[in-house]
Amino acid sequence: MDTTTQLPLAGVRVLDAATLFAGPGAATLLGDFGADVIKIEHPGGDPARRHGAQVRGESLWWKVVARNKRTVTLDLSRPEGQEICRALVRDADVLVENFRPGTFERWGLGYRRLREVNPRLVMLRVSGFGRVGPLRDRAGFGTLAEAMSGFAHCTGTPDGPPTLPPFGLADGIAAVMSAYATMVALHARGTTGAGQVVDTALIEPILHLLGPQISAYQQLGAVQARSGNRSVNNAPRNLYRCRDGRWLAVSTSAQSIAERVVRLVGSPHLIQEPWFASGAGRAEHVEELDRAVGGWIAARDADEVIVAFAEAEAAVAPVYTAADIVADPQFAALGTVVHVDDPELGPLAMQNVPTHLSATPGRVRWAGRPLGADNAEVFEELGIGARRRAELRREGII
Repeated sequence: MDTTTQLPLAGVRVLDAATLFAGPGAATLLGDFGADVIKIEHPGGDPARRHGAQVRGESLWWKVVARNKRTVTLDLSRPEGQEICRALVRDADVLVENFRPGTFERWGLGYRRLREVNPRLVMLRVSGFGRVGPLRDRAGFGTLAEAMSGFAHCTGTPDGPPTLPPFGLADGIAAVMSAYATMVALHARGTTGAGQVVDTALIEPILHLLGPQISAYQQLGAVQARSGNRSVNNAPRNLYRCRDGRWLAVSTSAQSIAERVVRLVGSPHLIQEPWFASGAGRAEHVEELDRAVGGWIAARDADEVIVAFAEAEAAVAPVYTAADIVADPQFAALGTVVHVDDPELGPLAMQNVPTHLSATPGRVRWAGRPLGADNAEVFEELGIGARRRAELRREGII
């Protein structure tokens, strides 16, 4: 494994005792910038190891979400496992968990108990509905958050049903928000000297990204309806099919871009219409605008449209698949896709660190590792020798 000495979070130790995606995703983002993340799994393995596409029995989800983490096995429901966990907490900066509220308390691993062991500990706790309220004890997953946040209600075609995303959107948003909040808590610790609890409910971060819907309801009594690929705030904004069958996305959030688009498609007279002067006005006349833009695009191949939009300094982009992404020169220039030398799968492509720091960039150092791969190294640091580890393994504790 590569050293973390040149990475900005070197020296920060994170215990990732969460499962699946939201909590572990937050730990992944910290690990990308050099935190020493120790993944604590049940001896039976994290469910993410069995999730999604597999190659020779190895989950590609696991390879991505568990990257840059050392992995150990530990049964936290057993007293011996809890004792070892508390020993790990003594030198940790962050502990991540996402069990149902009250579970860690029953195991003697609640924040009050762990704060006695390490008063500087920041504990990130991710749950479906938060740690208070009537739903606190219910099982919660990202799908439920996508439904309750209002996301599904406003997603889909006007004549169709509410629509869920085909991937873990709420979990991903919660991971980013939680990593940010954890860094805020670590920064605050630099002033106060004390740790604290970061409490993330899956239903809240995705709601935050939906914009002023709550304000619009309170002020106007308005509830956003489904509008398909169109926008309720501006037009033209849609996906348009080209003559060669490819799809292109067009956005005109800026007034100047909207004017360039209608000039390009041969409808400059629309600019003189009073309603064209605002995004809301254009959205009210979306049918007319889509006929003009969609008709022009439908008569041309995608490459011709893209060149014409670029020359007009208008905004367009192709609808990509993963195959298009790995072949695209813009993604290549950004270094968006990185190849990791994985001992089980060989060169493994995955998304790189999603943000770029000019002086202290993050790095994908290794992909998700085999179950218990770092037991010897991590437990040896606690003074648990080979003979005791063998006993703990026979007893099913590690």
